Amino acid sequence: MRTKQELGAAIRRDRRAALVVNARSRRGRRLYEHARALLTRAGFELLGAYPADRPGELERSLDDALALGPDLLVAGGGDGTQSAAARLLAHRDVALGLLPLGTTNNFARTLGLPLDLASAVAVLADGKVIDVDLGLAGDVPFANHVGVGMSADIMLRTPPALKRVTGRLAYPATALALLARHRALRATVRAGDATHEFHTHQLYVANGGFHAGRPVTADIDGNARLLVAYPVSGPTRRGLLRDTARNAATGARRTLAETSFLAVGELWLETDRPARVEVDGELCGQTPIRIGLAANALRVMAPADALDR
Repeated sequence: MRTKQELGAAIRRDRRAALVVNARSRRGRRLYEHARALLTRAGFELLGAYPADRPGELERSLDDALALGPDLLVAGGGDGTQSAAARLLAHRDVALGLLPLGTTNNFARTLGLPLDLASAVAVLADGKVIDVDLGLAGDVPFANHVGVGMSADIMLRTPPALKRVTGRLAYPATALALLARHRALRATVRAGDATHEFHTHQLYVANGGFHAGRPVTADIDGNARLLVAYPVSGPTRRGLLRDTARNAATGARRTLAETSFLAVGELWLETDRPARVEVDGELCGQTPIRIGLAANALRVMAPADALDR
């Protein structure tokens, strides 16, 4: 493995990259050619370029792009796309370049990346390689969060066409349709010698600092070797609606010192009945599940002034 500095120097010098864009994401289909043109204009030699627009094609395209031997693999899409790329590139001598083309772009926000395409390409050209932590849901790496309860049911039910048309509003629209028949879960979180009980419609475990495009708290550090588990509300449906709105409005003012947040390095999550698990917006098994951390598992291109541990 090259050092981060050596890998960054190779990217700036040789500009050897491969591009994969999830053309099924909200903006991916529309912006694929523009992204390709911007990368070429920035001096990158594109060893391959792949617009993945069919079910199952994204993972194959990422594999094909990696096989070309780039120093930088550029992934354009939303958090599901970035998470798929992160899983592939974990512990490899290749940097991930992010083009945030999705609905909420939580991973890009956690890293402090610009959300407009031209500025994101400028970071790839002039930024630096840093290490970031990944979470582990069982054996599956993730960039942002694990969700159990309502969010997993929403991921199962939200139509892709609705996401493309309405953006992040697709999720609350689907949630309202599901809420009337949704049952709260009794969740048990075991961390070390401590056991925590929650009765809630929704439990998250965050690795990154953003959820649904909003800050979880003002002081979550996406590279601090900590996971943050928290329920959205108690067992009532009215409370779920109220607290979802409150969290979105006040996340930037909340802190981890509040009692609803549990910051740990590893946990075991059980529920009173098997519950679907979503990992960065993609369905991934069910409870019970172990959730842990892989420290400094991924190399990404970040702004030149980004904090690196």
